[in-house]
This record gives sequence, C-alpha cells and structure tokens, in this order.
Amino acid sequence: MNKTLKVAVIGLGFGAEFVPIYQDHSLTQCYAVCRRDRQKLEAFADEFQIEKRYTDYDQLLQDPEIDAVHINTAIADHASMSIKALKAGKHVACTVPMGLTVDECAQIVQLERETGKVYMMMETSVYTREYLFAKEMVQNGKIGRIQFVRGSHQQNMGLPGWPDYWYGFPPMYYGTHAIAPVADLIGKPIRSVRCYGSGRIREDYIPKYGSPYAVETSQLLFDTSDVAAEVTRSLFDTIRQYRESFDLYGSNMSFEWEQLADENPVVYSGIEDAQRVIVPDTDHLLPPEIAKYALRNQIIDKDHVSFVQGAGHGGSHPHLVKEFVSAILEGRHAKVDAATAANWTLAGILSHQSAMEGGKEIVLPQF
Repeated sequence: MNKTLKVAVIGLGFGAEFVPIYQDHSLTQCYAVCRRDRQKLEAFADEFQIEKRYTDYDQLLQDPEIDAVHINTAIADHASMSIKALKAGKHVACTVPMGLTVDECAQIVQLERETGKVYMMMETSVYTREYLFAKEMVQNGKIGRIQFVRGSHQQNMGLPGWPDYWYGFPPMYYGTHAIAPVADLIGKPIRSVRCYGSGRIREDYIPKYGSPYAVETSQLLFDTSDVAAEVTRSLFDTIRQYRESFDLYGSNMSFEWEQLADENPVVYSGIEDAQRVIVPDTDHLLPPEIAKYALRNQIIDKDHVSFVQGAGHGGSHPHLVKEFVSAILEGRHAKVDAATAANWTLAGILSHQSAMEGGKEIVLPQF
C-alpha cells in the first residue's frame, strides 16, 4: 500500500511502542528509525523490517522522503531536536516535556507559526481511558459546574538503572502528566502558578540542579475562570506506589482516580452515594487498524515480536498517533499544539521557580 505519511521514530526505548502503530495505520509508514547505538538499532530495525536506519539525527533530517519525526529521547534534547526538525521542514511529534526553558518553548511556538508545520507534544495523560471517560462526563453535563480539579504524578526514581540526568531532577520540570488533565478539563490557558516545595531529597542528589525538594505542590489559576487547580509531583525519597491521577469535583457529580494502581475510579453522584466504575476501553474511537493498541494488556504479535500494549499510559498511544496524523493531513493544529504545550510545560518549570522563591506567584508568558 502506498501510504500517505512517512514517519521517522527517534529513540527506540519508549519510542518502540509507537513503531507498530505507525506501521499498521492505513495512512502512515514507519519509514525510518534512529538510535545512537548501531548494534541495537540494527537488531530493532531487523525485527520490525524497517529499511532506513540512522544513528545520526542530523543526517536523518536531510532525508527528503521523511515527512514527520516522532522524538522519544532524553528530556534535555526535546527542544533542540524539535527546533532542528521544524527548521528542516518536518512535522514534529515529541514526548513530554516540550523543553526546559521559556526561550526553548517560545522558539518552538514561533517556528510552528513560521513553517506551517504541525508540532504536537505527545501528552499521554489527556488520552488515557480514564481521562476520556471523565471528559465525556463533563461534555454531556453529568459533572455539572466544575468546582475544583487536582492532579498528581508521584514516582520514586531513587533506584539504580535510570539515566544519570534524572537524579535530583526538579519534580515540576516533569510536571505535565499532572498538569495537562486539569488544564484540559478547565479548557483555559494557565495564567499563573504559585508553588511550594516540601521535604528534602538526599544530599548527593541536590547539586546537579540545585533543587532540594522531595515534593512540589502548585496552585494553578486560569484565564477567565474562577476554578483553581492543584497539582502535586514527587520523584525521590517519598515512598509511594507509582501514580498518575486526577480528581474532578462538580456540582452534580465528582470523579476520583486513583489511589492504588489498577483500582477502578470512584464516581460520586450524591453526598452519600459513591461507587467504583469500570472505565471502558477506547478502541471504538480509533481507526480499526490501530484500535487493538488501546486494549488493556493486549499482547501484540508484530511479525513474531510479542509485547504488551495498552497496559501503560491508559491505552493512549494510538490516540496520540491518530491525532498527530489527522492534524497533518487535515492541515490544522494538533490538540496539544505548540502554544498549548508551552503553557503546560512552563506551568511546571515556573512552578519550580516559584517554589525556589518561597511560593512567589509567577505569571506565565502567553502564546
């Protein structure tokens, strides 16, 4: 089949999960893959029968056949690689966060406008089955008036095995998984943040980023909205099972997810009326050829390579691909375009700055 878009996937750790989705999508071709380690690159590309292979990102960008890149590399590289790709005339999908500075985010926003290319931050949290379930409750009026939202992303990365750059990383620098759901539910740009740090991580982690806090909690205020949000993020020396969650409180109903991993969310329909609900899979919202990738714990045999899809990130991966591809082919901005990505990313970065300045309110640049 002569497919419409030729996509290159850069970074084959987390990025490996997207390769078969692009291969199966009727309108895309996973045309190339890129990884610095030649041996691992060749082994992966052989397994997935991908002909074009690059160890050098700059060389990949010179390939005129490539329409779009999907970046899944170390955080510090996200902005520079996105900027290079947009300048090279490629559409860009990039995992979170968008960048690490106001200037980086501003450059990407400007380049998206100047080039007319699609930029999409591939934020999983606004495509999980739990989030889509809650969003539908808002859209069909079940929640009533939104009164308050809370997001949380807690993780303990103090064990060996992570890349060196992670140790001591400021919690809110990687805050979009907690920020994005609450911001998207409100549907307004974040106007300002006020954040406080709590606790202290081990001393040998602190010097790399100068960040002492074990936990950072931020209050978000939004343009033309009387609803405030709260987000909490932890990375080290705080004992807690991994959690990405959000709570949504309304005048008619409320929704909470989650306390324990794999625990069904709770819907409150009255002061004394609470019940756990089984959130359905979201395969019906997807093109049929990639719908299977949204199913819970679905084992996919892709040319005899078996792996589990759907278990992580709430079945969001095929939704991300669908939106990125649709935005390109329809000539429109993606849902999480450069301006939105900058708003959500900078809410985290400037929350950390606020915490370092004792809880000072910081107004976000608006794009």
